[in-house]
Parts: sequence; C-alpha cells; structure tokens
Amino acid sequence: MHELAVTQSVLDIALRHAGEQNARRITDLYLVLGQWSSIVDDSVQFYWDIISAGTIAQGATLHFRRVPAELVCLDCGQVYQPTGEELICPQCAGTRLRLRQGDELQLEAIDIE
Repeated sequence: MHELAVTQSVLDIALRHAGEQNARRITDLYLVLGQWSSIVDDSVQFYWDIISAGTIAQGATLHFRRVPAELVCLDCGQVYQPTGEELICPQCAGTRLRLRQGDELQLEAIDIE
C-alpha cells in the first residue's frame, strides 16, 4: 500500500517540474528502483493510472530501471553484489557490511511536451 504514497510523490514532483517548464503534457517518466527497495512496479503503475487522471501526466508511460544491490565489506573494503541469500563477503568472509546501492527510489528523468 505504500506504493500509493510513493506514486503520489512522483506525480507531485513531475507536475512541479513540468509546470516550471510550462509543459503542456508529461509523456514519459523514468524511475530508478533498487533491487532491495520494497517498491513493486505493477503497484506503482496501477496507482499511477488512477491518480494521474485529469492531470497533464495522464497517459504518461512509466519506465522502470532496477539497480542491483551492492555491498561493501567494512572489514576488507571488498565491493560486491550478493548472490541469493548469502551476504557474507566473498573476499574475507566478513559479516560487517554496508549497503552501497540497491535500496534507492529515484525519478531520473521526465519527458514533456
């Protein structure tokens, strides 16, 4: 259900930026989602179709790009992409880790007319 709030925020940002450019229509939005973000693409699309109705963003196409999770081992500095459920550092078997990327949600670009 949190996708509704996220989608509303994306719409608000898009409308604000499009308004600053005196856009007549928003045609495409490009979203970057981390592999470990809890956002479900289909849910965002579902809410988008509902809440964008009657705005200059109605009918805009949402494009989703997933970014893989990437960890940094705090013991040896190794940067790696975890595989499956195993999070242990492949270099030193360390378990003190920091997420470097993979939980983001970002509106990367907006196409307007």
